[in-house]
Amino acid sequence: MDLGLQGKIALVTGAGSQIGFGKAIALALAKDGCDIIATDIDLEGTKKTAAEVEALGRKAIALKADITNGEEVNAMVKAALEKFGRIDILVNNAGTAKGSPFASATEEHWHINIDINLKGTWYCTKAVLPQMLERKSGKIVNLSSGAARIGLVNSSLYCASKAGIIGLTRALAAEVGPSGINVNGIAPGMGDTGFQIAVGATPEAKDYFISTVPLRRITTQQDIANMVVFLVSDAASDVTGQTINVDSGDNRI
Repeated sequence: MDLGLQGKIALVTGAGSQIGFGKAIALALAKDGCDIIATDIDLEGTKKTAAEVEALGRKAIALKADITNGEEVNAMVKAALEKFGRIDILVNNAGTAKGSPFASATEEHWHINIDINLKGTWYCTKAVLPQMLERKSGKIVNLSSGAARIGLVNSSLYCASKAGIIGLTRALAAEVGPSGINVNGIAPGMGDTGFQIAVGATPEAKDYFISTVPLRRITTQQDIANMVVFLVSDAASDVTGQTINVDSGDNRI
């Protein structure tokens, strides 16, 4: 099936981590014909991802940006547009988690979770959207979390930030749909990424999760990348405003 991605320009945030979803998303899009704008606060990691994209025969640029800083985001998008002329696809993948019991959560915990996960998604979308609206074409995918729907002990602020992304996705899809722009989200289940480290998940917790989900496996980076490719492709042209679970069938949701 021709997914209609050949020659598209995709911006993927959080592409610097070599164990996160961003790198896998960038490479999967490149394999289906996209040129990639890889961005992260970790420039060296981002350069590694961009080099792997180029090894696949696609064009790539690595740009550093702190997505909690609107000026840095605007400068990053400006540089990307100067390089490629347009951005067809935006994947708001960058995120973090700072776990804490609610009673002892501090303002720092609030800002780490809300500023990176939710405000960062807003900044990046706000910077990329005008040229999509002008061309009446574009695909946006926001990374939420299954935790936003089921709740996660000692991670209330993280859950709040990711739940906000679900609401943002739904509302923005309704607003920009008439302009030919699809906006969707993905809610991953437990995966082998930096998230487990950030929330202090133990190997036993991982094993327990695997034993409780129908597919008896954790979500991989490639699982998420595959869903991104689908959502930004012509195959999903009638899908918008949805946040799709990719979580091994976690029946708590």
